[in-house]
Formats: sequence, C-alpha cells, structure tokens
Amino acid sequence: MSTENLKIKEELRNLIDAYATLGDEKKIAEQMHLFTENVSYKAYMGNFLAADISGREAIEKEFNMHAALVKTYFTLNGQHIVEIDGGKAHGISFSQIKMIREKDGKDSISDYSVKYKDNYVLQDDKWLISERTGYFIIVEERAFGS
Repeated sequence: MSTENLKIKEELRNLIDAYATLGDEKKIAEQMHLFTENVSYKAYMGNFLAADISGREAIEKEFNMHAALVKTYFTLNGQHIVEIDGGKAHGISFSQIKMIREKDGKDSISDYSVKYKDNYVLQDDKWLISERTGYFIIVEERAFGS
C-alpha cells in the first residue's frame, strides 16, 4: 500500500471520527461541514427505511430535531474499511451508539449497533461524505439509572 493511500485512509478515518464526535457534542452545524452540499443520508432500522434525506440543509434540520430529543449521545467507532479510487472512495464502518432520552419523566438508554456504508469525495483538498447509509442492526432500549 502506498504512503498516499495510507494518508487518505487516515483522513477518511478522521472524517468518520469527527462525524461521531461532533454528533455526540450536538455540534450539528459544524457536523454539516463534513458533508457535500448534495449529500444523501439514509437510515434503516432493521428492514424499515426510517430516514431518506438529501442535502445539507434538510439533514441539518433533521439532525437538530433528533438532537433536541436526546439528553446524551455516546459513540464508539470500530473497524473502518475503505477502497480508494482517485478522488473518490467508499467504505464500511461500524459504530456502537448510546443515547439517553427522557420518557414519561424517567431516563431511558438506547443502544444501537450500526453498520455504515459511505461514499466519500475529495473536494478542495478535503474529503467529505457524499452518501451515508446507516443500518441499525441491533437496537435495545431500557430504563437508565436507579
């Protein structure tokens, strides 16, 4: 593997880690800078298509609505496999996401095991996400705390 490909893989890994970190911190406006203007975002809960959104503006609105319902996010990224083809790349990454929400006056925690399929493009010497599809494979919700 070339030094250039190793550098690109590191940049792409930093991109998905920044996505997770900014999301956890609810810095949605900053998170939008990781996407192309015409980004496509889909989320499947099992076999159900729960979200199908295009464009930064629409995604920002959706992410902000979701973040308003969540007290705390915590994301842990796992493996990240990418294939690079010039100024384009595609990859698969895995994340474990926890969300704490209030329901009926009590906190609940949701655990999500997610597989992401991404397409990336190089624009102005910066890698961006052009398509992201999240497959929420395992979803568990339970009461949180005592």
